[in-house]
Amino acid sequence: MIPFNQEEENARKPLFGLPRFIVGRMHIELPSDVKTIISRIEAAGFEAYAVGGCVRDSLLGREPNDWDITTSAKPTEIKKLFKRTVDTGIRHGTVTVLMQGNTYEVTTYRVDGIYEDARHPSSVSFTDVLTEDLRRRDFTINALAYNETKGLVDEFDGIGDLERKVIRAVGDPSDRFSEDALRMMRAVRFAAQLGYTIEDKTAAAIRVHAANLSKVSAERIMTELTKLITSDHPEMLRDAYELGLTARFFPEFDRCMNTPQNIIHHCYNVGEHILHTMMASRPDRVIRFSLMLHDIAKPNVLTVDEDGIIHNKGHAAVGADMARDILHRLKSDNDLINIVTKLITYHDWRIQDNKKSVRKAASTLGHELFPLLLEVQRADVAGQSDYMREEKYEKLDNITRLYEEILKDNEAISVKDLAVSGKDLIEAGMEEGSRIGDTLKLMLEHVLEVPGDNTKEKLLTFVRSGSW
Repeated sequence: MIPFNQEEENARKPLFGLPRFIVGRMHIELPSDVKTIISRIEAAGFEAYAVGGCVRDSLLGREPNDWDITTSAKPTEIKKLFKRTVDTGIRHGTVTVLMQGNTYEVTTYRVDGIYEDARHPSSVSFTDVLTEDLRRRDFTINALAYNETKGLVDEFDGIGDLERKVIRAVGDPSDRFSEDALRMMRAVRFAAQLGYTIEDKTAAAIRVHAANLSKVSAERIMTELTKLITSDHPEMLRDAYELGLTARFFPEFDRCMNTPQNIIHHCYNVGEHILHTMMASRPDRVIRFSLMLHDIAKPNVLTVDEDGIIHNKGHAAVGADMARDILHRLKSDNDLINIVTKLITYHDWRIQDNKKSVRKAASTLGHELFPLLLEVQRADVAGQSDYMREEKYEKLDNITRLYEEILKDNEAISVKDLAVSGKDLIEAGMEEGSRIGDTLKLMLEHVLEVPGDNTKEKLLTFVRSGSW
């Protein structure tokens, strides 16, 4: 038997449909600014490459969000070569170059010192060797460099991992995660965004080092969590749970993953139901966070009746309070907190499919949030069992149609939709003060019941008659 040689096999194996000897000459179309920066640095006698995610995304046919450049030139030399620069991280070798209204981070090849806090190196030293710089990076698919002179530089088989669709740490994964614990969340996030799996040794190291995630700031975790759940694969939050990560920043979800739902309307435990609702929704931040948290209180309010049926009465109200606490803990912005908690409060509202009920529900939520509530409810149904699913969808379709009719007919659902304003009431003889607001609220309650009465003449007639 001929012994298996992995290096020879890799050399023969085509990548992206190309033999490996061609891979180094693969062409990436660099933006003109990036070409200018690299060529100017090279003309001064230094090396420079586009590096990291921009190279990865270009190879995958994705539009890079930004372009980072790595170079053998020191920060002081970069500042001499470009007129407009900002010292964004000069101690770590990073200078931001401003060009044509855009910004580009240019970082000197470096070797990181000891990471004492699982977040930052205690020191950095510059090097002239590109490979040493690539060696410190998190994952092989991010340790790729490219310029038009040398082509693609792939020292750690990042191209192979792109083809195999795996997330693999550069070198020893334990070293990478000891250096920066956030990399564990980034592994799951990249897997979710790209639809990849996490390589076995990398996953095993995450399990070992998961506790170190507690050393990472809530803001950094929130950034990764947002990217994860708004990706095409939000269900990979399950991987974060299985790898022991959610226990460090979202233990409420762990409880959901261990809470059954013994009821005909459900076929998953609470956690799996949450994952399936996110999978059924569009990748919107508000929608996905609302779904991630909509049933978060079910383990807390769970009761079992004498027939063994599980109930979660009051989970919406309790869940809204829990969601507020969780999002505060993760340092979320107040806008997201306020919208998500309101959607959770009303996510279980059984709106009837008639115009009066829809008007009242839309009035309670408002024009901006009511359509979002319907999206949340539709995704909620998608994560349930098949029992009465079509009937539930039909009802939501009817509610959506009725709401569209309400909008088309300009029926009032808020005070500002009324045909009468506070100014009209004052001109009609009503004294300024709280009575103005109270009267407008009474008018709205009336036209929600009788939309045809929303005319200036009718409403002022009611006022003059003393009805309000």
